[in-house]
Amino acid sequence: MKKIYVEGHRGYCAKYPENTLISYETAIDLGVDAFEFDIWLSKDKVPVLMHDGNAKRTCGVDRKLSDMTLEEIKTLEPAFREKFKDQFVGQGVKVPTLRELCELVDRKRPGMSLGVEIKEYTEECVDISVAILKEFGLFDNAWFYAFDAETIKYLKTKYNARTMGYPDFQMRRFAPDSYSYYDEIGLALNIVKSEVFPIFAAKGIPMHMYCADTEADVKLCIEKGASLITANDPVPLMKVLEEMK
Repeated sequence: MKKIYVEGHRGYCAKYPENTLISYETAIDLGVDAFEFDIWLSKDKVPVLMHDGNAKRTCGVDRKLSDMTLEEIKTLEPAFREKFKDQFVGQGVKVPTLRELCELVDRKRPGMSLGVEIKEYTEECVDISVAILKEFGLFDNAWFYAFDAETIKYLKTKYNARTMGYPDFQMRRFAPDSYSYYDEIGLALNIVKSEVFPIFAAKGIPMHMYCADTEADVKLCIEKGASLITANDPVPLMKVLEEMK
């Protein structure tokens, strides 16, 4: 069987607050091949990690990251009470910077693969983030994701980054030649299970499928030809792959 990469979604977000160092560190200890994270720039141009551009959902503070300095962002507590209640409140959970994540990876598993989701669709965000990843020797083993075709094009043409875009109907600023800048394509489970899946499979681009959190969904992704499978909870995914060896 071909190698299928196991990617933890936002770290190990089924069990720990997403896009936090505790989530990433636990994913590394679990043994994932890679994990995915989301990058925005603070007001003072520091790459910070959070899925949403607004801190309300995970931190309970209705402010945009782009309007906050890093010092202000560091006062937030992304304990994600809606999901975890008070389990992580007061435990020192903070919004990490990209540099802090790179330092964690450098300490725990240097050179591991990373799924880098660019959420702020600017060349500035890409340039600053790529520079930090290169500083830690993490650029070459990274996949770069974006729901914006111009960002994917910029990553490919300026840096020859390994890129992953999404189906055209999910993308911003999509152009007739946008697929030519994809190295891989990201397909959500609802697309994998739908009647439109053959359209994207027929493009012959390696497929990243997300998020497969049950053994049944994992087996479906394998059957459909996934090259990488993302999971909120990687345990079922790793169990199935181990059994198939």
